[in-house]
Amino acid sequence: MIVPLIAVSFLSFASVAYGQFTSGVNLVEVYATVTDQRGEPVSGLSASDFHVLDDGVPQTISTFAAGEFPLAVAVGIDRSFSMGGKSDRLAIAKSAAHAFVSALRQGDQVMVVAIGSETEVAAPLSTDRAAAFAAIDRLDAWGTTPLYDATLVAIDAVQAGKGRRALVLLSDGTDRYSDTTPTDLVERARRLDVLVYPVAIGPTRPPVFAELAAVTGGRSFHAQDPRELNGMLETIARELRVQYLLGYVPAQTERSEWRSIDVKVDRPNVRVRARDGYYSR
Repeated sequence: MIVPLIAVSFLSFASVAYGQFTSGVNLVEVYATVTDQRGEPVSGLSASDFHVLDDGVPQTISTFAAGEFPLAVAVGIDRSFSMGGKSDRLAIAKSAAHAFVSALRQGDQVMVVAIGSETEVAAPLSTDRAAAFAAIDRLDAWGTTPLYDATLVAIDAVQAGKGRRALVLLSDGTDRYSDTTPTDLVERARRLDVLVYPVAIGPTRPPVFAELAAVTGGRSFHAQDPRELNGMLETIARELRVQYLLGYVPAQTERSEWRSIDVKVDRPNVRVRARDGYYSR
């Protein structure tokens, strides 16, 4: 009875991916990304190819959609002094961000978040590519990096977007002076319906980057050679074009609790990524 177009519309205004329709039907919706051994997106799957477990209990997929959904993405760029200097990681990050924005579809919304001593929305969520490019071009090295605080700001800022929400985070991964701990950051991110794609630029990748990607259904990258960055962002752009929306109605619960989600695919040599759960209410 609930068609895929209704499911997509619901996601455009839900603050969490567990909501209630006026009909009283509780529907959990989750985006799944399936990639092959080369890390390339796998298209052409149907609902019968997927299996969903909610707290270990098999579910009936009542809503399914595949293809290109509305996308709202925040591009968070670390502009702190540690990104400048001789390595000039900031210039490389800006160039890669340009390429990523160019690869988005015409109707996709994008925002630019500048991360320094303060976190600034340099370009608000919009389909205006010129505004996004201009915001990226204006960035110069400034300040320290309260990276965990800034990541939360960026996740919250992109919540107003339609359809899928994603954050692409470009940083050397060094946090300074955040009030938010890595544990707090991961816990907050898993409560919200935003795919997080953290990209570490430089010699190290903090463990929290992989954790953020895992709990939200995104993907973590490590550009040890900054020249690899453009290719990584092109991969993210391709991945965001081919995803699957799965919806199911779990058994109702009388209290708010964390429930795990496990998505599997009946295809050999593929990997499926989706958020790891939700808080029922």
